[in-house]
Amino acid sequence: MKKRKSVSKREVLLHMMELASHPLNDAVRLAFLSEEPRDDIATLDLCGLSEFKRNANGTVEVKFTDRLAVLQSLLDRMEEEESLGAMAFLQALESEEGHRAMEVSRR
Repeated sequence: MKKRKSVSKREVLLHMMELASHPLNDAVRLAFLSEEPRDDIATLDLCGLSEFKRNANGTVEVKFTDRLAVLQSLLDRMEEEESLGAMAFLQALESEEGHRAMEVSRR
C-alpha cells in the first residue's frame, strides 16, 4: 500500500480551484466517438466523468462528478481531524496537570 503524503489546506483549495476550471472536452469527445476507434478512449482524460450512456437511438447521456462537493468534504474532514488533534493535545495537558495535582496532594 502506498504511503499517503501530507496535504495542506492550501493545496486542497488550489486543487479545488483547478478541478472547478478543468476542461471536460474529452468527455464531450467521447460522446462523439464512433464505434470503431475505441483505442482512442485510452488517451482521453475522463477524470470528471461519473456516468456515460449511449442509447440505442444514438442519444448520449453524460454525468459529471461533483468534484467541488467531494473536495469540500475532504477539506471538512481535514478540519475535523485538526480539531480532534487539538482536543487530544488539550486532554493530554489536562491529564498531565491532574497527575501533577495528585502528586502535590500526596506530599
